[in-house]
Amino acid sequence: MKLYFSPSACSLSPHIVLREAGLEFELEKVDLRSKQTAGGVDFKTVNPKGSVPALALDDGQVLTEGPAVVQYLADLVPEKQLAPAAGSMARYRLMEWLNFISTELHKGFSPLFNPAMPAEAKKLTLERLVSRFDYLETQLQSSGYLLGSQFTVADAYLFTILRWSTMFELDLSRWLAIEAYFKRVSERPAVQAALAAEK
Repeated sequence: MKLYFSPSACSLSPHIVLREAGLEFELEKVDLRSKQTAGGVDFKTVNPKGSVPALALDDGQVLTEGPAVVQYLADLVPEKQLAPAAGSMARYRLMEWLNFISTELHKGFSPLFNPAMPAEAKKLTLERLVSRFDYLETQLQSSGYLLGSQFTVADAYLFTILRWSTMFELDLSRWLAIEAYFKRVSERPAVQAALAAEK
């Protein structure tokens, strides 16, 4: 397998999952502005959407969209318990979290990366994110991870998005449970290894 990634992008999530899963893989860096890979390939020939992550499988297929990629990886190694069993209510709870992170947090941050966005619009965007963080805080006050005591692919995704808060002066210390969660996830060996590899 080969993971196409860009440093600090959402592709960090499947990168963490690959390391948590103990799977063999290659990394190929993508310049998202030029749409060129480090190997000189037009990335749009790999993923016509032009976005990361993209996971090239050994059979020639390419899987895109982070929530789909991380669930695929988790299902390759069910013994690692990175996702609950398919068809179980716990699996639907995982998908519920992946959708919340994707639509409310990930896409909530997206407008802030646009330098042309007016200051007033950025302020409104940040206010909406704060309300989502308030909800997240209540959910993390009673558990170590999103689904309880077990680290899952949803935690890899949430950690990835929470890293963006420092870029936009969202101080996690105002949410004690989120801050503790972020520290706990950041100390996992697979997370440390993925961050080191992307520097």
